[in-house]
Amino acid sequence: CSQETDQSEDEDLASCVIQFSYVEKYPEEPPLFEIVDNENLEDDQIEEIISLINEQIEENIGMVLVFTIVSAVQEKLTVMVEDSKRRKQEEIERKKRQLEEEEQKRFEGTKVTVETFLAWKTKFDAEMAEMKKEKVHKEKTKGLTGKEMFMRDESMADSDLKLLESEEEGVEVDESLFQDMDDLDMDDDLEEAGD
Repeated sequence: CSQETDQSEDEDLASCVIQFSYVEKYPEEPPLFEIVDNENLEDDQIEEIISLINEQIEENIGMVLVFTIVSAVQEKLTVMVEDSKRRKQEEIERKKRQLEEEEQKRFEGTKVTVETFLAWKTKFDAEMAEMKKEKVHKEKTKGLTGKEMFMRDESMADSDLKLLESEEEGVEVDESLFQDMDDLDMDDDLEEAGD
């Protein structure tokens, strides 16, 4: 007995070979039977077929049984194949839904509760403390640039003003530092500044 159905590229196939042995008083006594081979059937499905054959024997004792048994087994195989196809399709659809749900969750993100926020905050604070520690360590291992010193020390922002305020006189210029004094007219500039 076999039942085949086409499904896309491959075939779903369920089959079994039943060997009947007639007894001397057949059909008043049932024939002996054995499932000698099967394909794509689980043990529980084979047990279902054996139970089906025994039911058919009990219901039809005294009549020709083999044709009735074979017909009943073929119908059962058809149902088994259809159930198998349905289960496979349901599994495919379930996996597809699961993937779609997982994809949707990626877009939804994590729902925030007090507990999840506090857990995130603790982790975030730990990460920030670690970053600060690394930054301090880097700064200790290298000299600070002028800009970094200026940005750190607020008193440096006013240092130039304080320097100018502290000097009551004008700024003295050491003219010896300049090589070409002819190009500079320092005396005139100083007189104008004094006026």
